[in-house]
Amino acid sequence: MMNRHAAAWCGALVVVLLSTACAWAAEAESSERVKIESVEVALTSAGPIVLLKAEAKAIPVFVDHTVAESIHAALTRQRLPRPLSHDLMRSILQSYGGKVTQVVVTLKGSTYHAALSIDLGGASKVFDSRSSDAIALAIHFSAPILVSRELLESAGKTLDTPPDHRRL
Repeated sequence: MMNRHAAAWCGALVVVLLSTACAWAAEAESSERVKIESVEVALTSAGPIVLLKAEAKAIPVFVDHTVAESIHAALTRQRLPRPLSHDLMRSILQSYGGKVTQVVVTLKGSTYHAALSIDLGGASKVFDSRSSDAIALAIHFSAPILVSRELLESAGKTLDTPPDHRRL
């Protein structure tokens, strides 16, 4: 059983987290959104990246190898020998009638963030997420991935194939 001090601290933490998530969601809604047309996973000399492609540009998002493998498997509809975290989350959501409805990727400083929108039995919730996890779940659910016009213009690179990468 929690004492009063711990309960008050937990309550304050929940309020801060919810207000932060709501602020990020409001910020993501304030500008024109662009729907990502395709997603690709590539290996570079610096590590795996996910390319969010739209309007002849690609936003590179560095991810870890496990997330790259999960996204690649979802894109190619491959079944891995054992479920990864994103497969588990998809199974849990689906078993409760939930689904990912959209992901909005934003850039704060030099870190990508995402607002992960989930519908669970008619109730919509938005969760703060690592961009890589949200992208993986969006692909698992065939949900749209959105970015602001400003993010596409500032972080998007003109589509050329870099000489030091190979597709997965």
